[in-house]
Amino acid sequence: MMKNKSVAIYARVSTDKQKVDLQLEELKSYIERSGWTLYKEFIDQGFTGRNTSRPAFKEMMDEARQKKFTTLLVWKLDRLSRSLKDLINTLDELGSLGIDFVSYDNKIDTSTPTGKLVFQVIGAVAEFERDIISERVKAGLGSARRKGKRLGRPPVALYTLQKARGLREKGLSYRKIGEKLGISEGAVRKYCR
Repeated sequence: MMKNKSVAIYARVSTDKQKVDLQLEELKSYIERSGWTLYKEFIDQGFTGRNTSRPAFKEMMDEARQKKFTTLLVWKLDRLSRSLKDLINTLDELGSLGIDFVSYDNKIDTSTPTGKLVFQVIGAVAEFERDIISERVKAGLGSARRKGKRLGRPPVALYTLQKARGLREKGLSYRKIGEKLGISEGAVRKYCR
């Protein structure tokens, strides 16, 4: 393990009745044993890990993007996120920023060869997931087209477009015409030119 690491701790508990003390105590001890430096603790108290809309999580990621620390340390993977997609996206972003990730209880450390392998596998899974989603979207669009469904915005009636031209000749702005007729400003501009 590399010395001189600036380590951020992220801890989370789901309810206000739970405490992060056990997590923090063990993680600080681990930092001390490793000869690292504690940068800051980011704690979300009373937030689930289902999404990334947590104040301390957001602050931690903002500071990661500013490269204020070199390593992120968590008690367990599920403290960072309970959503596999969010976990993979977070780890992928940390990796792209050059920030190591350590999950104490899961024994994952991306600064080691084994940890790097785990990180690469996680990245491959994320890429695989993106490809599958893309294929599903394309297949869905193809199926909709074959069934005769019109994709995209519905066409604007010729009567409405003629009315738009008349309003434009009276001096109304594109935006006002769009608001008045319930169509986009772009459609008004396109037709009136």
